[in-house]
Amino acid sequence: MMNDHRRLGRDLDLFASDPLSGAGLPLWLPAGAAARHAVEEYLRELERRAGYQHVHTPPLARRDLFDLSGHLGYFSGDMFPPMPLGADDEVVLRPALCPHHALVYRARGRSYRELPLRVAELGGMYRAERSGVLGGLSRVRAISLNDAHNFCAPEQVGAEVAEILGLIRAAHAALGVRVAGFRLSLRGPGEKYVGDEEQWRRAEELLRAALAGIDHTEAAGEAAFYGPKIDIQVRDAAGREFTLSTVQLDFDKPERFDLSYVDAGGKRRRPVMVHRSLVGSMERLFAYLIEEHAGAFPSWYAPVQVVVLPLDDRQAGPAAGFARDCVHAGLRAEVDATGSLGARIRDASRRRIPYVAVVGPREAAEGRVSLRQRDGRLLDPLPASAAVDLVTAAARPPLG
Repeated sequence: MMNDHRRLGRDLDLFASDPLSGAGLPLWLPAGAAARHAVEEYLRELERRAGYQHVHTPPLARRDLFDLSGHLGYFSGDMFPPMPLGADDEVVLRPALCPHHALVYRARGRSYRELPLRVAELGGMYRAERSGVLGGLSRVRAISLNDAHNFCAPEQVGAEVAEILGLIRAAHAALGVRVAGFRLSLRGPGEKYVGDEEQWRRAEELLRAALAGIDHTEAAGEAAFYGPKIDIQVRDAAGREFTLSTVQLDFDKPERFDLSYVDAGGKRRRPVMVHRSLVGSMERLFAYLIEEHAGAFPSWYAPVQVVVLPLDDRQAGPAAGFARDCVHAGLRAEVDATGSLGARIRDASRRRIPYVAVVGPREAAEGRVSLRQRDGRLLDPLPASAAVDLVTAAARPPLG
């Protein structure tokens, strides 16, 4: 398949695998890491502007934490075995970030004035996936999740979910994600779920209300073990549908962790925990983006945004100076001086670099560069500073 992300990942030096690292544990190479870091920075800023507070929490914890959260009782088949540290102490690689974020919430007392409290993290978690289902970036064992948990009063849930869906739409538009559909994922027969009937009924009603006016399907048996969820579906290059973004309601963990806030009348009340991910894990997201864009990412998260090509060694100094100006302006730029100019232009095209800046004798003498865009269009020679401004504007993350 032409757009298989595994082949493109190899051809564009985005990521690699090695038996010594292990199955499902990909290595992000410099080009892939640069694109990923740009997306991570965009997501953090988008969240910051929306009132999220970012935290760092460890990717493992004592077994007791996951006993309390219910993961060991309901999710242990997807977890790595506990690691003993002593006779009465075991630690576990976490399969989810929500237990740690519950601890962040209860680190001190909370007032209704703080709600909704939006706690976000791009954090690591681990799933003991079977070797036979692993593949490229789409199914891995070490997962970097764009995650958040929004703690709110029950009467705030509807507005909070609507706000989250708006953020998801903004992130999808910026990244070039095409949504295949919305799914309301509900309980199914024969599955193990926590919580009582009334909690589930309330959660399902709230999510149905949030989807009012949005075409969606309902899927029994696709809920999380602790609550129903809205799943935003996309399709990969082979036409297979999967969940990229999600919003989940959870009445159970606030009970398990005894989370509370003091309301306007001075009474302790239980918050609702809204789990949400704007774009899912970095691994699955990039498996999709690589295929969707055939490796030609939008300029703002392209691994190299401009490559500078001196015609020959006599333009090496001006070419290096222009690349340095680009880097100082915040761009990802490099100089390629090896081989014929035609071969270097073809290589830049192969690597899907958005801008090629050619510096010949005339450009060097006049302090200009000739820009070629990724689609092959040529721009008239520009002063170096104007060229930097043009590329910088085109490569700016779309934050509004």
